[in-house]
Amino acid sequence: MTPPPERRRRRTDGGSAVPRLALPRRGSVRRSQMITTYGVGSLIAVDNESFIVSGIDDAYRSWSLDEAPIIHEHRLARVLGVSHFRLPPSSEDTSKDGVRVRRFPLWHSCPSCQALQHVRDFNPPAGKNVCTDCDDEPLVPSRFVMACEDGHLDDFPYWKWLHRKNRDEGATGRCGGQMSMRFSGRSASLRSVIISCTCGVPEVSMEGAFRRSALTDLGVRCEGRRPWLKDAPAEFCKQTPRTLQRGSSAVWQPVLKSALSIPPWSDGLADKLSEHWENLRAYSSRLEIEIYLKGAFRGDDSVSVDAVMELLAAEQAEDPAQEGESDAGTVSPYQALRRQEYERLCAGNALQDQGREEQFVCEPPVSDPAVLDPFGVRRPMLVKRLREVRALKAFTRIADPESGSEGHEAALSLTPTDWLPAMEVRGEGVFVRLDENRLDDWAESIAVAARVDRMRTNHDRMLRERATNSADVPSSPAAPRLVLLHTLAHVLINEWSLDAGYPAAALRERLYTDDTMAGFLIYTATSDSAGSLGGVVAQGEPDRLAEALFSALRRAAWCSADPLCIETRSSGIGGANMAACHACAMLPETSCEHNNILLDRALLVGTPEDPSVGFFRQVLAT
Repeated sequence: MTPPPERRRRRTDGGSAVPRLALPRRGSVRRSQMITTYGVGSLIAVDNESFIVSGIDDAYRSWSLDEAPIIHEHRLARVLGVSHFRLPPSSEDTSKDGVRVRRFPLWHSCPSCQALQHVRDFNPPAGKNVCTDCDDEPLVPSRFVMACEDGHLDDFPYWKWLHRKNRDEGATGRCGGQMSMRFSGRSASLRSVIISCTCGVPEVSMEGAFRRSALTDLGVRCEGRRPWLKDAPAEFCKQTPRTLQRGSSAVWQPVLKSALSIPPWSDGLADKLSEHWENLRAYSSRLEIEIYLKGAFRGDDSVSVDAVMELLAAEQAEDPAQEGESDAGTVSPYQALRRQEYERLCAGNALQDQGREEQFVCEPPVSDPAVLDPFGVRRPMLVKRLREVRALKAFTRIADPESGSEGHEAALSLTPTDWLPAMEVRGEGVFVRLDENRLDDWAESIAVAARVDRMRTNHDRMLRERATNSADVPSSPAAPRLVLLHTLAHVLINEWSLDAGYPAAALRERLYTDDTMAGFLIYTATSDSAGSLGGVVAQGEPDRLAEALFSALRRAAWCSADPLCIETRSSGIGGANMAACHACAMLPETSCEHNNILLDRALLVGTPEDPSVGFFRQVLAT
């Protein structure tokens, strides 16, 4: 990553652009981290300095598009309203440029003279971050920043915080004094961070700065600043600003959307047609399409008219506008993506019928799946090859990731773009589906409904409490089918991490649950060494899957935190879990789609007082 240039040369009279000066590198991160950890708008610490990752605006070349390869995932791109995705620039030595970053926060302190002020007031040389009065002592970026739920970010108002008892000076910020920051060393709490000023006001600590109303009580309002976007005007904002630690996860949370590559979009043909797709949509007859293809792909016999016609028909069938009005009003575009994947996972896509370019291979096991009948598991599917594209749509600040709802989405660019940053990962997995009739019979139990209703009530209350506008709060997705499948996926991942040698963080769940779906996919879509080696597919063979299910359920019957865990009436963030804790049902955050909420292992195995609530009670009784 490279910081922005101090100034850029204008075009010469001849109109040719003068090459930009080479910029120093400030660090490197993996490509996947530019989507999940250090994406646009996030803060990144490099050595003793702190920067914010710039937006993707083409006008300012914040991202080097020459080094950002294009990737395609037609279904996901259509839902997100873009034409394609781009991989972040590589951090390899061969990379000529990189991703721009900007210095933030701008307030710094000197550990030697204890001065606290804007970085420019230290008068550092270009490209350095030092105190010139202390023999080039490295400056320390502010530990605290100010953010709001609309995604705005600003420096912490130290001056107003210190001068809060003298409102006249605090309002103008012109007392003429020099502020300083020191640490008493008595403890590691905020009380030990002392702010003072030479103007004579009593020194204060940072204690209480993290109260929800701390900045509002000072008369501080959010000024709508977006430092990750160059020349972005301040937006009007009525949200309450909050104090955050610079390194807190609440400062930046990605909004990721993903999709699996499934037929007919997974054989590589769609990538070849990407530049011609808009033109092809304009034709309605086979003859017109054939004439266009002959001109566009002269000498290339790999692009057939039949295949293109199939893609056009598939796109039209996937268009929400073509669905029934009643269904289109209740199914979100992302849920529609899941339904398409669910249907394809159920139908399969055999390797022997496909070419080498096929990115989705899904086959039933060879052995008899009858051994899974006692578990209510229908024939599993072995996903021997899959590709997933995860795109960074936007990001949020302050919003609690455990709430299961998204806050205000902050934009990645000042002007609209036709692409989004994304990463593609390839792996393998096992698709498990439960018998829907048996599920419906079990869900009709009064005891089951009562447990799920309690979780739904707690989750709804949490969503309302944390929402900015209570009128826009979505209802909790908690339902017996979702909680059961979610918890089963968790205990099975934990079992495979013990039996198959995969770390739990290398496995992910992908849930397919609503009135028409009842399954989940456990897969190894990861870009590191724990990727596709065939180990997960081997776990999907009926005999081995039955053993793993029985062992996982037997482990779930007891927890080291029992009897407290199984007897609790609510647990987890906001009480959105019941019998679930880190000793029995929770996973690493990267493995779970719902941030470890909406879990209850009692729905799997029952409780000592009421075993009937367990869907698999009969398996454990034998």
